[in-house]
Amino acid sequence: MESLALHSFSTATTTSFSISSRTSLQLRSKPISKSSHPSIFPSSSFPTLRSPLKPLLFSPLSKQPKPLLSLICSNSQNDNSPHPETTTPSPPQGAKLLPFFVSISIGLIVHFLVPKPVDVTPQAWQLLAIFLSTIAGLVLSPLPVGAWAFLGLTTSIVTRTLPFTTAFSAFTNEVIWLIVISFFFARGFVKTGLGDRIATYFVKCLGKSTLGLSYGLTLSEALIAPAMPSTTARAGGVFLPIIKSLSLSAGSRPGDSSSRKLGSYLIQSQFQCTGNSSALFLTAAAQNLLCLKLAEELGIIISNPWVSWFKAASLPALVSLLATPLILYNLYPPEIKDTPDAPAMAAKKLENMGPVTRNEWIMVATMLFAVTLWVCGETLGIPSVVAAMIGLSILLLLGVLDWDDCLSEKSAWDTLAWFAVLVGMAGQLTNLGIVSWMSGCVAKILQSLSLSWLAAFGVLQASYFFSHYLFASQTGHVGALYSAFLAMHLAAGVPGVLAALALAYNTNLFGAITHYSSGQAAVYYGAGYVDLPDVFKMGFVMASINAIVWGVVGTFWWKFLGLF
Repeated sequence: MESLALHSFSTATTTSFSISSRTSLQLRSKPISKSSHPSIFPSSSFPTLRSPLKPLLFSPLSKQPKPLLSLICSNSQNDNSPHPETTTPSPPQGAKLLPFFVSISIGLIVHFLVPKPVDVTPQAWQLLAIFLSTIAGLVLSPLPVGAWAFLGLTTSIVTRTLPFTTAFSAFTNEVIWLIVISFFFARGFVKTGLGDRIATYFVKCLGKSTLGLSYGLTLSEALIAPAMPSTTARAGGVFLPIIKSLSLSAGSRPGDSSSRKLGSYLIQSQFQCTGNSSALFLTAAAQNLLCLKLAEELGIIISNPWVSWFKAASLPALVSLLATPLILYNLYPPEIKDTPDAPAMAAKKLENMGPVTRNEWIMVATMLFAVTLWVCGETLGIPSVVAAMIGLSILLLLGVLDWDDCLSEKSAWDTLAWFAVLVGMAGQLTNLGIVSWMSGCVAKILQSLSLSWLAAFGVLQASYFFSHYLFASQTGHVGALYSAFLAMHLAAGVPGVLAALALAYNTNLFGAITHYSSGQAAVYYGAGYVDLPDVFKMGFVMASINAIVWGVVGTFWWKFLGLF
């Protein structure tokens, strides 16, 4: 789903940060000894920060209607280079033939050529075939995911595998609507400029060194994550523009050797920290809510989910968040170690933004109110989705958002469509006995290997994590494998709550292993500061380090909390 959010910011507007030679950003030259670090503003390599048309803008969003990924790629070029007019070819119409036939063939092979197990009903086997074709299409993309999911839903009705009301029952699912409303909250953060202001404040406080700058960006994302549950929105709408502006000011440009001065490190650090920020809070990523809903389908009910999630994630996530920038600082070091002018840049930007606006104060108050209801909702008898509905109603009534903002949030409505299809099919597969049959088969295999539940837990978690190399979407991975892997855990004797939460945490952590593993991966890689081999190398290294941190710290912490 996060990859879908790449298209949700093409018309949003935020505060711009103009860097001009009349401010404290005036470039200055000074001799550099071997014992001193280079200035963040080397005058010889980067004499001016102006394009032919306007000052360099610190603006996360463009008003022009083009996809964010295209905007990022175009901005990653030399600001002073001319942009010749080019003719963009029309996108291909209809389904891509090869992915279409491969996706359809998978379902047909399962339905007609693979022998149906005796314990499985014909209806369940037919639904499994449709589900596998749907999942294959989400990976291979013969059509946009929403369109392909709708085809799968239509097929289940036309073949009389599911009645109409059953097929569409998940469209009333509370968790799915909570995800949709969360997208609207993210738009409010971008529209008001509140997320940008928070991140800039942290840069002002901690940005005197490159390492401090990285910690400032990391901590600011962790702070706004529970109220901005799209990792792609945070990456493309708030943090990438800040990183690019700071990097360009230091003479660190994408696509050449200067990228290693500052930009490559900041991109890698923020990219690798995003997964831990998303894992820290239930509402920090949409796939978190989906995981708990799928766990509920298997009978695992987590009481007071927002608090329970945070308690279990808090210690390992915070340790990883604090360790990641320092580890990368040594494994993938920037050439510039000191950034004395970054706080002045941030201070100038805050000055240009002016005092906190009425809409920003309303946004702060509304999100504090919503988070309070999420934390205390079980005690007060207010479901999480109702708390979100109240928050959105406040934003609409007070004019922070208008209905056109909601209607133009295409990724939210697209998510409603294909999440509902996946959740509905997964729920029916559970009801028809497919999941229990699969988990029983795995249980027999694990028993034959004489593995303890703890060993089985490690093997299954690692398999779930590294299988993400085959996926280009975190939520697509959840829809395809979460229920099956959770059922395998249960069959192996792993405590249900522990298994459900650990799989959900891993769903966030594997979002940084490749350049296609998540929406934020496409955003950060598209900036042009990190070479593809480095993405894979550092993705694997940091995934291993995260596994160690969460495995060691998490095990002791979860034992202390009584999860096993």
